[in-house]
Amino acid sequence: MDWHIRLLTSAAMTLAHDVTGDGPAVLLLHSTVCDRRMWDPQVPVLAAAGFRVIRCDLPGYGESAVPPEPYDEAALVADLLPENGAAVVGASGGGKVALELATRRPERVTALALLCTAMAGHEPSDALREFGDREDALLEAGDVAGATDLNVDLWVGPEADQATRAKVREMQHHAFEVQLAAPADTGPIRAEPDYARITAPTLLFSGAHDLPDFRDIAAHLATLLPRARHTELDWAGHLPNLERPDLLNPLLIGFLTSD
Repeated sequence: MDWHIRLLTSAAMTLAHDVTGDGPAVLLLHSTVCDRRMWDPQVPVLAAAGFRVIRCDLPGYGESAVPPEPYDEAALVADLLPENGAAVVGASGGGKVALELATRRPERVTALALLCTAMAGHEPSDALREFGDREDALLEAGDVAGATDLNVDLWVGPEADQATRAKVREMQHHAFEVQLAAPADTGPIRAEPDYARITAPTLLFSGAHDLPDFRDIAAHLATLLPRARHTELDWAGHLPNLERPDLLNPLLIGFLTSD
């Protein structure tokens, strides 16, 4: 299996990503609790199934810096798409980027798999709003460790082992450090996607142990996208690909290899 690592320079920033395997392309977009390392349990399995796997760090995560000026996440990610297109797998905040990408480049997104995806314009539940307020208060007080623990406790489901929790803690803590060091006047440019433009077959996963927001989003998207179906995982929290890759991987590969 070949493993190539390179850096993509676009819009005065560097977006880190890696590629492994050969075959039809699959682009993996991580949750905003993590970075591209969250896909470690999927990369070798997808490559062994005959896919060329591309995964990147979104701006402010992993090895990707925060640009000094507002930036367009979907445009940066679109530069990674091969000319003949790719299936796109997005988790949580990465799913929101995947949705915007699929509305802007529908001819180059061959399939969508969205794990506990976020969605532009979603009105947060009281629980999600309370979490955001508590996270903000901890960060404003300089308690990065506390904010990190808050995220791990909420987003990692009950099936995850301690090694997985430690991995999420490391990724989230690093993201906070990168983002807190960035200029205050930068950030992603937000756009309202036109979901009617999405033509790719879409599989939406939600977790029974996640906040209800993400099941509601998946159920709503299943009514908006003409080729979508929604599967709720009764064992999962917010990060099913990390919590139980042994259960999630066959579902993902089955979808990506279906006609």
